[in-house]
Amino acid sequence: MTGIVPLRQRPQVVFARAELDLIMQLYGRMVAAGHWRDYAIDLAPSAATFSAFRRAAERPEYRIIKDPRARQGPYALVSEAGAVLKRGHDLAAVLAPVKRRLMKLVDAEA
Repeated sequence: MTGIVPLRQRPQVVFARAELDLIMQLYGRMVAAGHWRDYAIDLAPSAATFSAFRRAAERPEYRIIKDPRARQGPYALVSEAGAVLKRGHDLAAVLAPVKRRLMKLVDAEA
């Protein structure tokens, strides 16, 4: 055997309960504002990804990626175009640009 590890023995990156709670609170607020309509969670051996969609047929507006191997922090916020908007060790700080956008959406409706 050449060092290949069977799939069921590979560790999988997942979101912890507290991380998922923080993400889902933000998702719920964006749904209530009428901006997001769907989400997807992708779990892989190298990274976990939460994708938020305006419509299910589109590319995700934002992707929240957890990659424990990343040097600048395990969390990254990626835009629809693929640009990394923010990286860091604190998930709440990484989600700050989306929270600011939510505040603009709520203020625009008022």
